[in-house]
Amino acid sequence: MLMEEGLSVVHLFAKPTPGTDREAVVAAVKAARADDCQVVTAAILGHKADVCFMALSTDWRVLRRLQTALQHAGLVVVDSYVSITEVSEYASGMPTEMLQARLHPELPPEGKSAFCFYPMSKKREAHANWFATPFDERRSMMMEHGTSGRTFAGKVVQLVTASTGLDDFEWGVTLFALSPEVLKDVVYTMRFDEGSALYGEFGAFYVGYLDDVAEVLGR
Repeated sequence: MLMEEGLSVVHLFAKPTPGTDREAVVAAVKAARADDCQVVTAAILGHKADVCFMALSTDWRVLRRLQTALQHAGLVVVDSYVSITEVSEYASGMPTEMLQARLHPELPPEGKSAFCFYPMSKKREAHANWFATPFDERRSMMMEHGTSGRTFAGKVVQLVTASTGLDDFEWGVTLFALSPEVLKDVVYTMRFDEGSALYGEFGAFYVGYLDDVAEVLGR
């Protein structure tokens, strides 16, 4: 199951059990990376999960092998999200290198260890139907959204991946930031944009910090 363009992405949120084989978990991550798969690991705060494995590959089979290996190592996957990298229809005119960075991101970004993931969709309600709104209006709102995000340049890196037809929401948003305060500030600021304030619907948030897989499991 190869991608024609861009990368497939899976976020696996897991909890260890008394029978978790930590060496087998580390080996599963190393095997995936050896198969040209990017794997980002994060320690998660709160009750929803303990660890996140964010994996990016051109091949679904590589992602599935990683998922199976982690489960066989004794981790319980308590939540997950499936998506793909994309270039938005509102991104026309952007420089080629910026478009390629969206299709083929290199993760994690250096120096940004605060981690956040959440899924989102656009509303289809009578008073706020994103998909019945003319394209030019939608594009204007997305440009406003992008302007708000650029005020955090150097402090946060955002990856928006597409999940329409692949998971319960339409996009997955992954943030890498300098600190937890930056995560809070960027999400708070951008929710005032019309595209979010009127049309945004959000799923569960997962937050934590990036670390080596052995360190994440050890803690």
